[in-house]
Amino acid sequence: MKTSRRRAWVEHLRARFEVSVAFACDVAGLGRSVYYYKCKRPSDDDVIDALLALVERHPRWGMPKLFKRLRYQGKVWNKKRVERVYKMLNLNLNLRRKGKRRVPTRIPEPLSEPSKHNDSWSMDFMSDALSYRHRFRTRNVLDDYNRQPSFLNTIQSNITIDDNHVWF
Repeated sequence: MKTSRRRAWVEHLRARFEVSVAFACDVAGLGRSVYYYKCKRPSDDDVIDALLALVERHPRWGMPKLFKRLRYQGKVWNKKRVERVYKMLNLNLNLRRKGKRRVPTRIPEPLSEPSKHNDSWSMDFMSDALSYRHRFRTRNVLDDYNRQPSFLNTIQSNITIDDNHVWF
């Protein structure tokens, strides 16, 4: 329950049943110091006037830039206070963001088929390892007409030849 409602309940108990403040606060679950507390918040009129004047001159400035300008002007208000007033005045910049540009959907076309040998080729690389962990790579060139390999090139690395011995 909010403090304001508890305070109103204490007032009702005191008026209706003529009980002490301490007893009414105890029943309402409200501390006596909270019951007697009066808000000492200074008026926000100066902050409101300064913010509205800046927003009128610079409507696209957001809270951080407005606060820096207020500080530059010599105002020593707390940032939280200025932000609270800024939100209270509903000065939030609700700028519309541009949406993502969508790439138009394309209609897939069937692939063209070659009509004779050596009309078009495809190239691919493949990597594998032998049982003793020696890795090798191959470059494969295929004829697209009959899918037969036209060229196969093995690319080996770390091979040294020394006196009729091949070392991997």
